[in-house]
Amino acid sequence: MTLAVGQEELLLDRAVQEVVAAAKASDADTDVRDLTPDQLQPGTLAELTSPSLFAERKVVVVRNAQDLSADTVKDVKAYLAAPAEEITLVLLHAGGAKGKGLLDAARKAGAREVACPKMTKPADRLAFVRGEFRAAGRSATPEACQALVDAVGSDLRELASAVSQLVADVEGTIDEAIVGRYYTGRAEASSFTVADRAVEGRAAEALEALRWSLATGVAPVLITSALAQGVRAIGKLQSARGGRPGDLARELGMPPWKIDRVRQQMRGWTPDGVAVALRAVAEADAGVKGGSDDPEYALEKAVVTIARAARSRGRA
Repeated sequence: MTLAVGQEELLLDRAVQEVVAAAKASDADTDVRDLTPDQLQPGTLAELTSPSLFAERKVVVVRNAQDLSADTVKDVKAYLAAPAEEITLVLLHAGGAKGKGLLDAARKAGAREVACPKMTKPADRLAFVRGEFRAAGRSATPEACQALVDAVGSDLRELASAVSQLVADVEGTIDEAIVGRYYTGRAEASSFTVADRAVEGRAAEALEALRWSLATGVAPVLITSALAQGVRAIGKLQSARGGRPGDLARELGMPPWKIDRVRQQMRGWTPDGVAVALRAVAEADAGVKGGSDDPEYALEKAVVTIARAARSRGRA
């Protein structure tokens, strides 16, 4: 018996696929029944799990087990008390209060439990991407993993698909530049890539990302906005009281993962450097909104100024 608990559809599907694959590896003729609550009427489970003359092996998958009718829940609990040797039962349960009695009964019966929680935090999605690369036997730099999450977003299926594509197309270690070539055509991701490289003092990489962004149609105003957010975040963290990321997150209105990132980026910054960078952003913003004959040059100038300001302490 396997109990998959959570609301992340990709992980739930994978839990089912893993059980089915193992069953078919043992017996290629294994019969798989994948059922929703409306298909599992009272008496259906008893029929599916009754002894077969030919000892036929089956995998019975019950989705959304929290939505089963009261009578069907009784059937499942009865089966849990006396499971059949040739049957593999897989229960998928959302994990909330609804249907908790069945959840507790499955756990008490010793079902193998697979956690499938909804991944709402960026740090969880980052860990997921790292795990995908490891599972594929491939190496990806931390910066590449973060860039992929930034570019693709929160959908786990899209993230898994992106990892699969990179693994299939690229040999050797996957780095941030490779992810950029594949995915930074997305406006939000590419503009923040420019900002990240600039506030980290990596002028050449920031300029490369800037030119890529502009070439792929990113609006200059999105880039100045990202630059402003990056510099302001450093200024906020500089002036904040020390503390744990969670405490600072509440104080500054940033998620904890961003606190950790900005802490890494702010090395080398001084208050004077932040002031210089903010002026550069303001000038670039005016330039891209009609104040300059060459908006691209205005952006390049701002990126170089910010990157230099990021290293102001080292030159002092």
